[in-house]
Amino acid sequence: MTEGNFVDYVKLHVTSGNGGKGSVHLHREKYITKGGPDGGDGGRGGHVIVRGNPNMWTLLHLKFKRHFRAEHGGHGSKSRSSGADGEDVYVDVPLGTVIRDTETQEILHEITEEGQQVVLAEGGKGGRGNWHFKNSVNQTPRYAQPGIEGQQFDLTLELKILADVGLVGFPNAGKSTLLSVITSAKPKIADYEFTTLKPNLGIVEYRDFQTFVMADIPGIIEGAAEGKGIGHRFLRHIERNSTLLFLVPADAPDINDQYEILLDELRRYNPDLLDKERLIAISKCDMLDDELRAELKTELDAQLNVPYIFISSVAQQGLQDLKDRLWQMLNN
Repeated sequence: MTEGNFVDYVKLHVTSGNGGKGSVHLHREKYITKGGPDGGDGGRGGHVIVRGNPNMWTLLHLKFKRHFRAEHGGHGSKSRSSGADGEDVYVDVPLGTVIRDTETQEILHEITEEGQQVVLAEGGKGGRGNWHFKNSVNQTPRYAQPGIEGQQFDLTLELKILADVGLVGFPNAGKSTLLSVITSAKPKIADYEFTTLKPNLGIVEYRDFQTFVMADIPGIIEGAAEGKGIGHRFLRHIERNSTLLFLVPADAPDINDQYEILLDELRRYNPDLLDKERLIAISKCDMLDDELRAELKTELDAQLNVPYIFISSVAQQGLQDLKDRLWQMLNN
């Protein structure tokens, strides 16, 4: 999927159908000139329903179609015939979609399961026909109920990617390179910052044909929680990851300091993110000789309170060990 095709934020206007009118009808036949009331009920207006679709990964299909209107219910007719219900309209969305009220920003629903259905706008009820209002005092009522009008709402849909492992790091730390090496994903890779502008997903193949999903989001910079850079727009995508993989390059001025900055940005964005399992991958370790690596390891053992691992995506070093560690963390 290209970056331009990844859409994770759209606004919709949904309108349900009006209920049909009840019928005002008096029964008439050849030998029945003054039959009783027999007007039927109006049909229900159509709902607008959102439905979870596991085959979708983005909200791209909603980028250019933002208005959804369901059918109105049919009117009642003679012989107590009810009007047809309005046809429902279904809006398919990927799993992980959050639905908010555009005006209040209140979260209304979250779609996390295959086939999960939520009514966004309920169709209006049909009006009752005049035969419902017959009584001993008024045996020929000449009135019926109108249908109830449908609902309309402005809604905002946000996608939070459902992945097992989320990659967290500064720009140009090697996240996209790692994703391209251990999965079949083809993210854009270059030697400048903010090469990745949209999240990328990849499926990591593990032993015995088992797999897990890894997500790479644009690089985070200091102050991202306050809106600096572009990574802050995508921090919500790691809220549903069960494990966070912090990527810090071996040539960083201070590996522990960079890790603490990243951790602090996550803490300020959502403190619950710190409850997830964490692993630090020291990338670009092919630049280190044995002496430098031993010296760095001694330094990190004294500073870090989370597990870490040395890897090199380009030289294919430590990748199987990384998969083993991640798989173990995912299945604890």
